[in-house]
Amino acid sequence: MNDIEIENSVIKKDIRDVASILGVREDNLILYGNYKAKIVSDGIDNNSKLVLVTAINPTPYGEGKTTVSIGLNDALNKIGKKTLCVLREPSLGPVFGMKGGATGGGYSQIIPSSDINLHFTGDLHAITSANNLLAAAIDNHIYNGNELEIEEVLFNRCLDVNDRALRNVTLGNRKESFNITAASEIMSIFCLSRDLNDLKKNLSNIIIGKRKDNSFVYAGALHIENSLVALMKDAFYPNLVQTLENNPVIIHGGPFANISVGCNSIRATKLGLSLADYVVTEAGFGADLGAEKFIDIVSRKLERNVDCIVLVATIRALKYYGEGNLEKGCNNLTIHIENLLKATPNIVVALNKFSDDSEEDISYVESICSKYNVPVATTTSYSDGGNGSIDLAKKVIEKSSNNVKLKYIYNLEDSFEEKLIKVCKEIYHADSIEYSDIAKEKIEVIKKNNLSHLPICVAKTQYSISDDKNRLIIDEGYSIHVQDINIYNGAGIITVLLGNILTMPGLPKKPNYENISLDSNLNIIGIK
Repeated sequence: MNDIEIENSVIKKDIRDVASILGVREDNLILYGNYKAKIVSDGIDNNSKLVLVTAINPTPYGEGKTTVSIGLNDALNKIGKKTLCVLREPSLGPVFGMKGGATGGGYSQIIPSSDINLHFTGDLHAITSANNLLAAAIDNHIYNGNELEIEEVLFNRCLDVNDRALRNVTLGNRKESFNITAASEIMSIFCLSRDLNDLKKNLSNIIIGKRKDNSFVYAGALHIENSLVALMKDAFYPNLVQTLENNPVIIHGGPFANISVGCNSIRATKLGLSLADYVVTEAGFGADLGAEKFIDIVSRKLERNVDCIVLVATIRALKYYGEGNLEKGCNNLTIHIENLLKATPNIVVALNKFSDDSEEDISYVESICSKYNVPVATTTSYSDGGNGSIDLAKKVIEKSSNNVKLKYIYNLEDSFEEKLIKVCKEIYHADSIEYSDIAKEKIEVIKKNNLSHLPICVAKTQYSISDDKNRLIIDEGYSIHVQDINIYNGAGIITVLLGNILTMPGLPKKPNYENISLDSNLNIIGIK
């Protein structure tokens, strides 16, 4: 059976019954039909265990990070641990582009998958609307006299669709570009704000422009933050759905990890930690992107330790990195292990098993990991659901019991350059950094405005540990190239663009929208 057929073969629980598993009453829900709801209550962290799922760098084969996250959630529940999975919302860009859906696969899915992958409860539309309302307000202010003396607009419009034509547009008499919604500052603010008051404050702190004297103009000067919060009020409540095994899952926020923070919202994670004993969350793309950002940005905002990190890998992906040679391809795995060990010893490698994997290859990967004292759990959640990740669940419980404090790659007190040097050398294993003239100018702006204390959010290719997607094996003697820097003051981060990274993706030659349609029963098919 395909994913849709598997989903249709199971009996969904009414979402109110799913909420009752967590002790959430119906009067704390906003219902979106029978199988989706928003949770309107806030929670207090009850010292639950926080498990972060990350992966080696992605390949065309897919590593199954979301599938493993869902399977681990089901497995932990199956062995008697009250567990909740907290994930990001899919973006329409990848759904209709190259990647397809983001709700897991096989017998390890979150449902209703088509709803989640498309409009869901409208959160990304609300974020897009708020972003573009602010952009419209800036131009309206300039049109009506420009009392704030905005000389250069520093805030872009966004759209939740891959559209390369919007990378360079002309608006009136100026050049501008769109971001995809997942890469917008408002998406980052949405995910990094603790509550509505924090959201309002962070929105007012967005830098929207510069004056002739290079001083900043902030969104709060337009008196628009209350309207922006009103647009996103309902979206700011986390969403509740379920797995195929009827276990609760919270989904909220959808930033990309290659160009943004790559993790679900702080509000959703905090809520999850108040409702379950174990919370499984996921960081986007490879550990060099999503996991590093979770450790150095999100965990600081959460003020929360990570109790265990699961690193997902597949034999076929490692062979891809080795051009068919597993031993050579394990370079990608070992670098991620070495990087994560700098943060915590509480690591488990989840080897997502495919039917054509040989025992010899599996044993080789296990031997590599044993040199680092990192256990390996072979998982088959795609074909076996929660039962396929029981071993992984037990190893996660064991590692989570070690109370080890998370270590950061850099200190917030470090200068901007010191932070970037540490990430580039410790995580990307580069020898040097080369800055464009634009980047050098932005660094001076950061220093002048005393913003060096902000954490950095690196935007780069997801297909390599380096900033070059074609550098599959990392060796010595290469340079990182900084093309631009964006100050996201409202989100409290500085985004550093490396290599040829773009904040508005394009559609592939064979886009996934060609596969999506309705069947005779009006079910949506072809997303995955």
